[in-house]
Amino acid sequence: MPVVPLPRETPELAIAAAGGAIVRRSLLPSGLRVLTEQMPGAQSASVGFWVPVGSRDEREDARGATHFLEHLLFKGTPTRSAFDIAVAFDEVGGEHNAVTAKEHTCYYAKVRDRDLPMAIDVLADMVTSSVLDPDEFERERGVILEELAMADDDPADVASERLAELVHGDHPLGLPIAGTPESIRAVSRDRVMEHYREHYGPGDVVVTVAGALDHDRVVAQLQEALVRHGWSLAEGRPRPRRDRARVEPGAGGLTVVDRPLEQVNLIMGMPGLVSRDDRRGALAVLNTVLGSGMSSRLFQEVRERRGLAYAVYSYSSGYADAGLMALAAACAPRSAVEVATLMAAELERLAEGGVDADELRRAKGQLAGGSALALEDSDARMSRLGRAELSLGELADLDAALERIDAVTDADVRALAGELAAGPRSIAAVGPAVDGLDRLVAGAARGTVEATA
Repeated sequence: MPVVPLPRETPELAIAAAGGAIVRRSLLPSGLRVLTEQMPGAQSASVGFWVPVGSRDEREDARGATHFLEHLLFKGTPTRSAFDIAVAFDEVGGEHNAVTAKEHTCYYAKVRDRDLPMAIDVLADMVTSSVLDPDEFERERGVILEELAMADDDPADVASERLAELVHGDHPLGLPIAGTPESIRAVSRDRVMEHYREHYGPGDVVVTVAGALDHDRVVAQLQEALVRHGWSLAEGRPRPRRDRARVEPGAGGLTVVDRPLEQVNLIMGMPGLVSRDDRRGALAVLNTVLGSGMSSRLFQEVRERRGLAYAVYSYSSGYADAGLMALAAACAPRSAVEVATLMAAELERLAEGGVDADELRRAKGQLAGGSALALEDSDARMSRLGRAELSLGELADLDAALERIDAVTDADVRALAGELAAGPRSIAAVGPAVDGLDRLVAGAARGTVEATA
């Protein structure tokens, strides 16, 4: 299967995918989009209700409302209590949860194929008809504050949040997904309810299902459930995908969160690629070579040859109009400057010398194998459909994705590494304060240190 565009105006698509799978997409008159992937031999199914609203979409008086709402949708509807929702999945051995990201929210479940109608009905009830009970609202406010406290106790989480602030600057992408203790204490039930009514409607929602299923039956069950739980499926239009105009990144800098820990958790980052950049195959190869796996350059240089860290790796995040590339490690305070210097040097070495043939072959093999193994899982296929519809505007099955990876050359990796290395550099460090990290950040912010007790 080649890469298939997913235009918003096309009512029906049917695609023969790798391994005998069949992908179908229906754009319903209400604007609701349904994508399914029928997996031969599967005996389970994963279903996700995707809403294209994330933390970046919140107004200033509603920071954290998207994540707050994600919690509240599990707390009851006019026909189901929170306990009823939990029991519905527990009694069939199913799994259900939700995730809030910077650009979307997803409510999902995985069940045996025979229980798929139940999963669709419960999730439809939650998404359309949450009552946001005032007592549950206040209880969940306390739960979220505990969740934020737990995250604040994790130095890697804190470093990641601080790095996002530096790389994305004043843009909402730099704000924490779950809000802050101050914003969660301040936000009102009325404001969260307003957020719910504004962003949850048929034209907003994308439903994706993968596993043992029949597409037409899924569409019929879904429409029946949505109408029964109160939505009108009158004529409408799907929400447009996000604008791709690149946002201005931050200038780079250094944030040090001074804490009495045994290690310094440090992350070096710079602006990366947007989610739909044609070079995302090259980025996947670059990230694999640089810091993914035990044969990566960072792992070999920092851990194996020098013994300076136990955990060292790289990662990337892409959004509609921005991106982030990061190199991370946890090490003794006395080694922090050396480790950060080595991380920068490895990226610069990629930019100057590229990758050799064996390294390129290994990276492509690692990506191919990892992609194939991931798609054994209906959860991964369901998520792939959601990202394709909401973010990418195209669907590439495994064969097409691997062709894109296989086409990456040493020159592609070298050019991209050069672009990343030349971008404004930031470092976020959590642990005992160390001197010297300011020499490794962007020139525009050299020497700027924010110390937080």
